[in-house]
Amino acid sequence: MAKIERYSAPGVFDPPSYSQAVKATEVKAILYIAGQVAYDKDGAPLHRGDFKGQAREAFRAIKALVEAQGGTLDSIVKLNTYVTDIRYRADLVPVREEFFGKKGPASTLVAIPALAHPDWMIEIEAVAIV
Repeated sequence: MAKIERYSAPGVFDPPSYSQAVKATEVKAILYIAGQVAYDKDGAPLHRGDFKGQAREAFRAIKALVEAQGGTLDSIVKLNTYVTDIRYRADLVPVREEFFGKKGPASTLVAIPALAHPDWMIEIEAVAIV
């Protein structure tokens, strides 16, 4: 199993909710997980107008994809999150903590004007080490 160390460096701000950097050793596989959104069973947008519901669904899908390859949420070393309104940041942090606890993986948050469907509010991609 891969060994994953989350860290920061002297003189670099160490935020409470994510890691500035992650070191992985003894790696067997790297999983590159495409951006996940809130899909219903037919591939249509789920939780229209509900940011937290969409965020939970995206994290749930990421968790399932990592677990399908023998990993856990602790195997995730990087998240890239895209939101259609930066004001959703306040709602994102507690949902992310439901999945990763207080100190999540290295993360990037970007506000963009739109996603592939006008009803999607958030898309999350991940890199995991197993």
